[in-house]
Amino acid sequence: MNLKKYFVRALHRLQKGPGYTYKELLVWYCDNTNTHGPKRIIKEGPKKKFIWFFLTLLFASLVFWQWGILINTYLSYNVTSSLSIGFKTMKFPAVTVCNANPFKYSEVKHLLKELDRLIEAALERILQPSPGNSSENTSLPLDLELWHQIPLVLIDEHDKDNPIILDIFERNQTAKDNGTTAGNATTAGNEILCSHQGSDNCTYRNFTSAAQAVTEWYILQSTSILSKVPLQERIRMGYQAEDMILACLYGAEPCNYKNFTQIYHPDHGNCYIFNWGMDEEALNSSNPGAEFGLKLILDISQQDYIPYLSSAAGARLMLHQQKSFPFLKDQGIYAMAGTETSIGVLVDELERMGYPYSDCTMNGSDVPVKNLYSQYNTSYSIQACLRSCFQNHMVEICGCGHYMFPLPEGVNYCNNEDYPGWAYCYSSLRSSIRHRQICIDSCKETCNDTQYKMTISMADWPSEASEDWIFHILSYERDMSTNVTLDRNGIIKLNIYFQEYNYRTISESAATTIVWLLSSLGGQFGFWMGGSVLCLIEFGEIIIDSLWITIINVISWCKGLKQKRAQARYPDAPPTVSELVEAHTNLGFQHEDAGALPRDEALPPEPGTPPPNYDSLRVQPLDILSPDSDAD
Repeated sequence: MNLKKYFVRALHRLQKGPGYTYKELLVWYCDNTNTHGPKRIIKEGPKKKFIWFFLTLLFASLVFWQWGILINTYLSYNVTSSLSIGFKTMKFPAVTVCNANPFKYSEVKHLLKELDRLIEAALERILQPSPGNSSENTSLPLDLELWHQIPLVLIDEHDKDNPIILDIFERNQTAKDNGTTAGNATTAGNEILCSHQGSDNCTYRNFTSAAQAVTEWYILQSTSILSKVPLQERIRMGYQAEDMILACLYGAEPCNYKNFTQIYHPDHGNCYIFNWGMDEEALNSSNPGAEFGLKLILDISQQDYIPYLSSAAGARLMLHQQKSFPFLKDQGIYAMAGTETSIGVLVDELERMGYPYSDCTMNGSDVPVKNLYSQYNTSYSIQACLRSCFQNHMVEICGCGHYMFPLPEGVNYCNNEDYPGWAYCYSSLRSSIRHRQICIDSCKETCNDTQYKMTISMADWPSEASEDWIFHILSYERDMSTNVTLDRNGIIKLNIYFQEYNYRTISESAATTIVWLLSSLGGQFGFWMGGSVLCLIEFGEIIIDSLWITIINVISWCKGLKQKRAQARYPDAPPTVSELVEAHTNLGFQHEDAGALPRDEALPPEPGTPPPNYDSLRVQPLDILSPDSDAD
């Protein structure tokens, strides 16, 4: 019962409202608030009242302006980077080693025979451009089909006003006739890529040196040829682990080529990864220093290099995390033949904050690009994402995949026979800024990453005094031969180790937190208005009371409007009970004065006559019954 009375009282209170008008409520707030300024507005004289009103309005505006800046700063989600140095036993990095030359020339020579003859004839024409100076007339006829698909031309700029295009296997013509702009060099190599043979839809790749043009042209043509070779055949034509890795030592433990994992890399052929962590646990380094690292002796067999494909000789190596794919073309380094290369390693660990502070990803699951390198069971990286994105665009636009990247399911590699215009499509796509930006916007950095900083030093190895016995031992161990089958041009020694166990951690933290925001908002409010959280509660109270009064006024206005509409429909008010009694009394007296029968002697109404309607009677009954009607 008490609870019911309480709710009834509360309902009455809600219907009644605060009991103030807007003016009374504002005066009450200014007189009772703890905020400085409003009290002086109602207590000072007219002049000071105006000054205090202006100052209060000004400082209140400054508070809201500062609050806007602080909230915008908080919502920008800036970060600060901190550097910390730690000391612990660390996992030894995965080490990938490859030969700079992807295939043995003796194994692929039959595939590249026609291409080599063509490039040799082209080089002869370049070096002896005058007709009749070459010895091609006595050689076997050339297969110019490859040449016509992607021709090479030279631009002679001795006459700046009339440069001449020297098509190596065609007649000469001026650049004005062909619509080609001259290069910067006196004789510049240019590569012409067309959508199909005989088409005018072509693009020119300009080179300042004929050496660059010949190398790029040969790589493009060999890519088309090798893309048709099955993967297992390409692996067989590459350098095998037992031939390439002559000696291995990790710390005090011996190792050999069986401790390496083989993968096929399109740029470098067979590559071998030590401590990849796919099948076994990653190895820890017991101590820093060269004696506790990885020592390798490699044979790159430089005498079996493809002459026009690989102009650099050496080993390509890269340090990376376990279970990550090695992108040697971007992040690898070269080790020169005939040297001992020492690589001291320092570790940097990067820890980025995720959304909304940065657009990084933990494992690539939220990246819209399908990772084509997942077939290697490797972790996500932005390099894998960018290459997968490019390959997806290549398949979508050109109808085939590039030889240097993994293939989506059900797609073939590009080649000149099945896809004649692939080189033009590939060149246009690679130079397209729009497609490049799409891939950059789609891919994300990883939130956690480990980078290896390397300090590299080199020395000649072996020395002249020791090379005889070293080459004898290594030749015997590999080939079981007493003859020396190795030389300085093919031997590389590597030492990879941690310089120290100190590692640096670069971590991000939020520059602005909710605590910072609240303290900053309160500081600005207290500085400009002398207020606190209680002052904000008081201000909220007056806002609620104002809304309360407004709602009650709106309800009252709606009720008044409803009554006005009812009065407009019924202009006369209904009679009251006293008015009905008085009308009935007057009606009886008027009947007696007119000689009518008394009420109790009056004749009953005839059957079927409706009873009189007393509710329709008014105060003037004489209009209903008059003496004239009785006389009748």
